[in-house]
Amino acid sequence: MAGPSFCFIHAADLHLDTPFSGIGSVAPQVAHELREASLAAFDAIVDLALERHAAFLLVAGDVYDGAERGLRAQLRFRDGLARLADAGISSFVVHGNHDPLRTGWSAITSWPDGVKIFGWDPREVEVVPVERDGEVIATVQGLSYAQAATTENLARHFSRPTGPGVHIGLLHCNVEGAATGHANYSPCSLDDLCRSGLDYLALGHVHEHKVLARGGAQGSWVVYPGNSQARSPRASEQGPKGAVVVTIEDGTVSGIELVPCDLVRFCTATLDISLITNLSELATALAEAGRGEAERAEGRSVVLRGRLVGRSPLHHELNRPGVRGELLAALRDDAEGTSPLCWWDSLVDESAAPLERAALRARGDFAADLVALSDDLLRDPAAAQALLAEIGTPPRSMARRLSDLLEQEGGTALIDAAVERALELLGEDRTT
Repeated sequence: MAGPSFCFIHAADLHLDTPFSGIGSVAPQVAHELREASLAAFDAIVDLALERHAAFLLVAGDVYDGAERGLRAQLRFRDGLARLADAGISSFVVHGNHDPLRTGWSAITSWPDGVKIFGWDPREVEVVPVERDGEVIATVQGLSYAQAATTENLARHFSRPTGPGVHIGLLHCNVEGAATGHANYSPCSLDDLCRSGLDYLALGHVHEHKVLARGGAQGSWVVYPGNSQARSPRASEQGPKGAVVVTIEDGTVSGIELVPCDLVRFCTATLDISLITNLSELATALAEAGRGEAERAEGRSVVLRGRLVGRSPLHHELNRPGVRGELLAALRDDAEGTSPLCWWDSLVDESAAPLERAALRARGDFAADLVALSDDLLRDPAAAQALLAEIGTPPRSMARRLSDLLEQEGGTALIDAAVERALELLGEDRTT
């Protein structure tokens, strides 16, 4: 007998009303827009649930950014869940390390009908059925954090209940190997989660969207939706942010879809400065790279980090006192007044000075021999062919490919690049 078909929304790490104090000290108007974005992203998740006629919403922890839970954030969260309740959509919530149940202040004493805030006692894991037209279509069980530093493996307290429907677990946790840079709260393994026998594990804590298991032989779907709105330029905070739509067909999880709900994107504009000859040209190239990132954000505001790479004489200019700061200020001036907002948050210099081969040749060590060998290869392509014969018998396809590259116009560039990379690995670039 075929089971029910429906969808539900899985969100996590809303961090409502994050203060963005670091940016606020430099640009209060940017911090204000970011604070509004965290609230607007949650509104977009509610809209998504209504548009997709979802059966219910799951929120896997860190609803708020801190134990104090600002009043504005609490009211916005309550009102959003009330909109869902009015449409017959249930909501299930657990609290995480940023908003544990037993600490902090709560202004909300009652919640709309259909809202379930799970408790923190692992001896009393609640299993709540979800009904549609008198039929149980799912069960949801969850555990909140009592305190921020929760180090117990809460996943081990989940188990598959008897009865019909899709069985779901809701937990804020750190799955071994899932990500780095996240505090090891409620640590567990993927096996711990899959041994629960549940059909879908709705997780929070890791701010990147990750699918750790896709049902099938493992039996369970294990999913992090990522956070709903980015909070910093860290790599895990970049890219689309939002919520996951989980589709159930005939009583089985058939697929998931990440739907962006963010209002502001954090982006890195990486620029190779190898061929850029002066600071004016660099400023123009960075501004253009920033506009490209803004276009890819599809109408969202962007907070930009500039990243400079490559070998260039400009490396010395960029290390003169005050130059990078003034360049950053110029980029901010150039983007001022744009709508949507475009804010240059930082400029990171990972470039290097050009390798001084003349100095290396005079050293009389391994690096000098390497440079001399490359000089010979560049002067005499036949020498390169001979070298291929000397290094043994590489696979025929590899030898042919190397030979073709050396005969082409770009062959000298290939040798140059290989030597520069070898010298970098030797650490010889420190001599320049």
